[in-house]
Amino acid sequence: MTELTVTTSEHCQFVNIDRSVQRVIEEAGVTDGICVVFVPHTTAGITINENADPDVVSDMKMVLDRAVPWEGGYDHAEGNSAAHVKASMMGNSVHVIVRNGRLQFGTWQSIYFCEFDGPRTRKVWVQIIPA
Repeated sequence: MTELTVTTSEHCQFVNIDRSVQRVIEEAGVTDGICVVFVPHTTAGITINENADPDVVSDMKMVLDRAVPWEGGYDHAEGNSAAHVKASMMGNSVHVIVRNGRLQFGTWQSIYFCEFDGPRTRKVWVQIIPA
């Protein structure tokens, strides 16, 4: 397993981590297999979505904020319940096929680390499972 560090600068931020994950695959020397990317935090998540148009990320953030507003009369005393809910909605892991040493994405896909309680320094764990 390899641990990556992601530093966020905003309260809600989507960070493309494709290059860092691809580097882990290259360093592992795996040609074919599965790449598991896991976020060990309860106020951050991970997703695969479009990388071509930055408006997609903006729209995702807007919709999440509408669905789960920061101020919502939550009971959690820490004041970051919205971040917990959004992290659960996005999920804590993704799996991507590795073929010929490369992540196998659809045409517009990328892996995004999703920060919902930033700015912070976060961990992302990457495990490459050879075929």
